[in-house]
Amino acid sequence: MEDKRFESVYSSKVRAGKRRTYFFDVRQTKGEDYYITITESTKRFDGNGYERHKIFLYKEDFNRFMGNLEDTVNHVKTELMPDFDYELYEKRQLEWEEKMRQEAEMNADSESSESTPAEDTTSTEAETTSTSEETDTSTDEDISW
Repeated sequence: MEDKRFESVYSSKVRAGKRRTYFFDVRQTKGEDYYITITESTKRFDGNGYERHKIFLYKEDFNRFMGNLEDTVNHVKTELMPDFDYELYEKRQLEWEEKMRQEAEMNADSESSESTPAEDTTSTEAETTSTSEETDTSTDEDISW
């Protein structure tokens, strides 16, 4: 019998640079209650896997946690670093994702134009495989939980 405590009922991911990803997962307890796990996953410099740090956040702490997190972030933004462009990294991420999408499309187009009519069915499979491999690469070896 599978342990439901480890099943996510909701999950989202925030990529933060080339080596770091944050995962937000809602999980269910045996008593059909819910809690959130926040996981920071960082790719090791030696390339041998990931380091993970996890926070468990329970419903009775949601409001205080969010309030203090928001206060802390706003303090940095308004008091400590008011002139910093906090949208800069978001813009860079969107540009990088667009670049990866365009490269994947160009690679798929070049592979399909290089195939002969007799190879059409296999080239479609190759395009699909190539695109998914490029997607996997562009997501910096995502981790499935």
